[in-house]
Amino acid sequence: MTSEPTDRSGAALISYVLPVYNEQDGIRRFNDELDAALAERPEYSYEIVYVNDGSSDATLSILHDLAKNDPRIRVIDFSRNFGHQIAITAGLDEATGDAVIIMDTDLQDPPRVSLQLIDEWRGGAEIVHARRRTRQDTLFKRATAHAYYRTMRNVFKVDIPLDTGDFRLLDRRVAEELRRFRERSRFVRGIVATMGFRQSEVAFDRDERFAGDTKYPLRKMAKLAIDGVTGFSTVPLRLITRLGFIVLMLSFVGIAYAVGMRIFLPDVTVSGWTMLMVAMLFLGGTQMLSIGVLGSYIGRTYTEAQARPLYIVRQVIHYDGD
Repeated sequence: MTSEPTDRSGAALISYVLPVYNEQDGIRRFNDELDAALAERPEYSYEIVYVNDGSSDATLSILHDLAKNDPRIRVIDFSRNFGHQIAITAGLDEATGDAVIIMDTDLQDPPRVSLQLIDEWRGGAEIVHARRRTRQDTLFKRATAHAYYRTMRNVFKVDIPLDTGDFRLLDRRVAEELRRFRERSRFVRGIVATMGFRQSEVAFDRDERFAGDTKYPLRKMAKLAIDGVTGFSTVPLRLITRLGFIVLMLSFVGIAYAVGMRIFLPDVTVSGWTMLMVAMLFLGGTQMLSIGVLGSYIGRTYTEAQARPLYIVRQVIHYDGD
């Protein structure tokens, strides 16, 4: 398959894909800062795609007003909440630009940094990752993120750029290829990292959230982490095999100890209740862990086999120049 070369001149169209969920307190401020940043590069044309991921507050109403006053804005309104990664996918499906920038709207990712991504793209990069040099998050979140990315690279062999999120620029050719990935349990940053192409990074200082609460609590962070591991590696399955061998060897040691005590020291041999309970609990825990890992992979297979739509759009809001 061939593709026309991307136009990286001043006439290029830059698309912004912006997933939004319950951001009524900060979405206007974000849009103002994005508009100010884009005004610094008038040589480009812009397309702004907001994806309302089933917000339950006044976010949709505010997006409606923004779209009325700016013909560059298009709003995709989901029928319900489908999740952050699916919202990114819907925005990519809608975007038509020569380059596509994915970012959140909580102002932790400053809009002005996106201009640096564009500069890297004009220099020849096809994927530009925004790497967090510093971040204003809790110690727990910084520590777990630091450990997770390094574990993914060193243990599970997934070459995700360290300390990056979903804030990045994709060339049109890359975006077209990414649209072909339709799995439900999505980990977009992992998919992008494994696609190849010419990749580069821009370091930036991540700000504090402007308003509202994080949309990635511990439960959602854990789910995203599991999707990343099970979606790109079979290492957990291989670890089960290794764990089985270790348990088998320990079982042989326990059997040898029990038989030896019974033969050589029958007078001091107790009924063996403690050893029996330890062995049962250890084996039971190992089996439950193994079943859980297998269940994760089987569950992914089941949901993919259903082949249901990734998302449902209730409406697309867009006003032309008139």
